[in-house]
Amino acid sequence: MKKIVLALALILVGSFMLSGCSKDEILDHYNNIIQSAGAIELTGKLSLEGTKEKGIDDYTGTYTADYENFSDTEYLFGGTSIKREAGKELSIDCTLEVTEGTAKVFWTSGSDEAVTLIETTGTYSDTITLPDGGNYIGIACEDFTGNIELNIE
Repeated sequence: MKKIVLALALILVGSFMLSGCSKDEILDHYNNIIQSAGAIELTGKLSLEGTKEKGIDDYTGTYTADYENFSDTEYLFGGTSIKREAGKELSIDCTLEVTEGTAKVFWTSGSDEAVTLIETTGTYSDTITLPDGGNYIGIACEDFTGNIELNIE
């Protein structure tokens, strides 16, 4: 995947150099390609267990789901933006109810270990600052029965 994105980026940069685009225009186009590639990592709307409403971009929105004996990982929000138009801060509010099994709402950034935001029945509310590169928020479940309400702005 990275090789495809890199090849497309090099072709794009080369064509813009020949056409006389400014540095900012080239970076904007490159950022758009990177963002599109990052959206591929998100779990598709038809594959989600719950209902997702997209916000102003792939990093924001709401997600609600009732799970029954679910074992999988869903990547709900995020992307690979170099320069996110709405800034680097995300406000996260989550309510998780674990009836059976385990569920972990997480944030992963680049190649860093995933950070667990909440994994027991309760609520989580915080603002996180996204570093450049890939950032995703998801839920990892193992024989999980329960529900989630997630709102990211």
